[in-house]
Amino acid sequence: MPRPTIEDVAARAGVSRALVSLVLRGSPKVSAGRRAAVLRAAEELGYSPHLMARSLASRTSHVLGVMVSDLHNPFWAEVVDGLDAGARSAGFELVINTGGRSPARERQALTGLLSFRPAGVALLGPVLPASAFTGASAHTPVVLVSRSSRVSTVDTVNDDGRAGSAMAVDHLVSLGHREIAHIDGGNGSQSAPRRTGYVTAMRRHGLTPRVVRGEYTEAAGAAAVRALLSPAPPTAVLAANDLNAVGAISALEEAGLSVPGDVSVVGYDNTWLAALRHVSLTTIDQPRAEMGRLAAEALVHRVRGERVTPARHLLPPRLVVRATTAAPRAMSGL
Repeated sequence: MPRPTIEDVAARAGVSRALVSLVLRGSPKVSAGRRAAVLRAAEELGYSPHLMARSLASRTSHVLGVMVSDLHNPFWAEVVDGLDAGARSAGFELVINTGGRSPARERQALTGLLSFRPAGVALLGPVLPASAFTGASAHTPVVLVSRSSRVSTVDTVNDDGRAGSAMAVDHLVSLGHREIAHIDGGNGSQSAPRRTGYVTAMRRHGLTPRVVRGEYTEAAGAAAVRALLSPAPPTAVLAANDLNAVGAISALEEAGLSVPGDVSVVGYDNTWLAALRHVSLTTIDQPRAEMGRLAAEALVHRVRGERVTPARHLLPPRLVVRATTAAPRAMSGL
C-alpha cells in the first residue's frame, strides 16, 4: 500500500491539512477534540511525519547528521550511543553514514549529509581535509570527535591522547619493561598525539622509542607485529587502539609467543571488545558515551544560538589493567 500522507490524515479526521500540520507540530492553538481526532486518524492510517519534509516545510531541522569514519571500530558505536541519547533528549534525530577511513569517501559522505539540510553535523574520527569541514561550518554547526581544530566555527571533543599513551608507557615501565614498541594509527585521527605521548614518555624514562606505522585495524596490528619480530621482538607493545591490539595478539600467538608471558600488550579505547573475558585487554579508557553526549550538546547549543565561541572538550583518559600485561619473563623468573 502507498505511504499515507498528511492529506490522508486530514481527510480521515475531517479537518484541513493546515490543522493536521499544527497538531503534528504540537501547536497549542488546536482544541482538544480536534487534536484527538487528528491523532486517532494518524494512528489508524499508520502515518508518521517525514522528518526531511517537515524540516523543509518549517525551515527548522530537527535532524543531526553523523559521519562515522570507520563502522568496523566498536569505539564509534559507543560514541554514537552517547550522541543519540544526547540528541533525543533535546528533540533531535540522527542520520548516519560512513566515510570508510578514506578522505575522498568522507568528503562525499559529508556532502550527502549536508543535502539533508541538517541542523548540525558531527564528524567522528574524520580524516578528510580541514578545508572540507571548515567550509561546511559556514552553513551548519559542526563538531569533531577525535579530531582537533583551531577553527572558531568548529567544536571539538577529544581525549588527551598524549596523556593516555604516557600512562601506558609508565604502566609497562613499572612492570620492568624496557623494550616497548608502539604501533601507531598512521593517518588516523588522534594518531599523532598518541605517538607523541609514547615517544615523550619513553625518552623521559631514558628508553629508545620504536614506532611501527600502522592503522586502526586488526590487520594492521598483525602486520606490525610481524615486522617487529625481526631481529627480536620487544617485551611490550602499545597498540594504536583495541582492534589493533587484538590483531597484534593474534600475530604474536601465531609466532609462538604468549601474551603476556613473552610480550605484554596494551590497547587504547577500552571498548566492549577489550572487556571480553577471553580477551581481557589492558587498555586506555576513553569515555565514549560522554564524548558522544558532549558532541550532541555542542551542536544543540550552536543550533539554538546559546553559544558562538568554540567548545574545546579535552577529556582525561585512564588506565584499565587487565590480563595482557605482566612483568617481562626475565624478571618474573619464568
